[in-house]
Amino acid sequence: MGAPRHVPLPAIDDASGYSSPDVVPTSWMNRRPGDLACEQPSGGFMGYQGPDQGFALRLRRAFREQLRIGEGEHLEDVESGCVQIALKRASIFGRAPVIHDLEIAYRVWGFLDDEADPRLVRERSRWFEGVSETHHYSDVRRLVAIVSSETLQMSPDAVRDQYASDWKALLELP
Repeated sequence: MGAPRHVPLPAIDDASGYSSPDVVPTSWMNRRPGDLACEQPSGGFMGYQGPDQGFALRLRRAFREQLRIGEGEHLEDVESGCVQIALKRASIFGRAPVIHDLEIAYRVWGFLDDEADPRLVRERSRWFEGVSETHHYSDVRRLVAIVSSETLQMSPDAVRDQYASDWKALLELP
């Protein structure tokens, strides 16, 4: 950083250059008690970690005015479940969540449709019930598993078209 003009400088200033340290430190080793001895566990009910997953919580606010939530459904449950589906899509591509991830999550469950199929509304009411509560973790994992990886790899336009023609093909309902 440069010095202000009013600070006097010596006429001849010794220029410092790089010099190697006398001793090279040893490599860092993982020896702390809380550190993992191997890679981060993933897959199955543990999901797949991705970068900046918390950004999905910011993005979900952009959809609040567009959501069509039925009677007996709660915004917290809808957002919690769809954020998890969006995070699954983002992790498939190995990136942070983007707006299209949430759009697809809301679309496959009919939350962006003014006149969603009554059967879909019944199904989603059952699957989304209480998923915002922390003790429903296994229910959230089952909800996320219903939306297949093939569906999540589709473009938003392809999901929109498939939803309009046959929404059942987007989900793997038991």
